[in-house]
Amino acid sequence: MVQPLDYLKETPSQTAGPYVHIGCTPNFSGIEGVFDTDLGASMKTGPVKGQEITVRGTVFDGTGTPLRDAMIEIWQADADGLFPSANETRGTADPNFTGWGRSAGDMATGEFVFDTVKPGRVPFHDGRLQAPHATFWIVARGINIGLHTRMYFADEEAANAEDPILTRIEHQNRVPTLLAKSEGADVYRFDIHLQGPHETIFFDI
Repeated sequence: MVQPLDYLKETPSQTAGPYVHIGCTPNFSGIEGVFDTDLGASMKTGPVKGQEITVRGTVFDGTGTPLRDAMIEIWQADADGLFPSANETRGTADPNFTGWGRSAGDMATGEFVFDTVKPGRVPFHDGRLQAPHATFWIVARGINIGLHTRMYFADEEAANAEDPILTRIEHQNRVPTLLAKSEGADVYRFDIHLQGPHETIFFDI
């Protein structure tokens, strides 16, 4: 006799839908009183170490049209390459820097903005140093599972040339899709293309 296995079935994946902003960025959505400020809106809680920068960008679909309802999160090390984690063994991270941010794209232009610091170099598991970078997570209507990518800096040529992730990308002509370009005065632009000839490299993690 075969024994029935009453395992719970996996819930089908769904798109983020139009309600992701209500739940994650209520103040941005015009809903006040839930949080004083939206979580992740500010990555700096006081004077921080290192170079303070602003990262601006837009998420584009395959036709080159800006997504005006995308929400982006970033996670990065501080200026010394340290994360605010109890498991960090290399030192104490900047107490005035959270290392995590969340930004909803502007509903008119789709542009997201992060006021952060330029991250330091973080060791790879084999001891090699990674180039300064930030991890990005993107959700929007039509995206069933959040997309992960990385943002490096175009003005870190030497570090990028020895980065253990960038150097293992088979098609090196696509590396520029991961590079933020300086717009001067500590401002960097990092546009994300979901499809098309300039499609950003995404990571399966």
